[in-house]
Amino acid sequence: MEFRYIYRGLGVGLLGGLLAFVFARIFAEPFIQDAIDYEAGRDAAQESLNAAASHGGHSHGAEAAEVFSRSVQRNVGIGVGMAIFGLAMGGLFVVAYLIVSRRYPGLRPRVLAALLAAAGFVSLYLIPFAKYPANPPAVGHEETIGERSVLYLAMIAISVISMVLAVLAARWLAGRVGGWNASLLGALVFLVLVGIAMGLLPALGHLGINKAEYGNVATETPQPLRAPDGTIVYPGFPADLLFRFRFYSVISQLVLWATLALGFGALAERLAASPARERPRPAAAEPGTMRSEAATTA
Repeated sequence: MEFRYIYRGLGVGLLGGLLAFVFARIFAEPFIQDAIDYEAGRDAAQESLNAAASHGGHSHGAEAAEVFSRSVQRNVGIGVGMAIFGLAMGGLFVVAYLIVSRRYPGLRPRVLAALLAAAGFVSLYLIPFAKYPANPPAVGHEETIGERSVLYLAMIAISVISMVLAVLAARWLAGRVGGWNASLLGALVFLVLVGIAMGLLPALGHLGINKAEYGNVATETPQPLRAPDGTIVYPGFPADLLFRFRFYSVISQLVLWATLALGFGALAERLAASPARERPRPAAAEPGTMRSEAATTA
């Protein structure tokens, strides 16, 4: 029985990843290209400043060879990456569904799938995103990739643990204050825990190299590039571009989790009802056997 759920969970996760890719390819990808264009223009302006500072000398930095073309990256690369991510989330989702469904057999599969998808979206993505949002190219230094990755994974772990503790607290309180009040208190516990974590963990703008480069601004977003006399030679990263990229990133993830909630919920409902429809009827005994049994009883 579990394998029937697992196969469907992986399939729905794959579908969700592909749908999220289609959405991101249409709406988010143009802003990634804009960010790449900004980065190229800023690098050229910086190279001109460096050349002027070296009294007209020419600076020819060695550019890294491009392993995959931009066309491959924006189509095959992102598509495969999001499909694999969808499979992984589908696998985690179905495992959580099987565990919770055994503890709460009275919940309808559609309702349980919707609740788990909402909890997964909030704890695995939305809360970590609120603290450490996704960035397009040109935002963030390469030297801070390791620190940023550790901080983001730490925020995910804290968010998931906080969600589990909140659910346990709500379950413990349900018999004392009622189900609705217990749910509200559980949500409050979750918000307090993640709020404390967000306050304690450093902002990306406060990482060493960002603070050293941008000073009191303490940001990871590139500020205007200035000449030695203070003249702006290249603008800072456009705020509108950053907002749109992050907005569509959230919607892309929402597409994935909504697909898990709706698709897997519908399939799980059918699976839960199938044993009742497919239960074999008892075979009718042959007339000779019935007479033999009656004679033996007599």
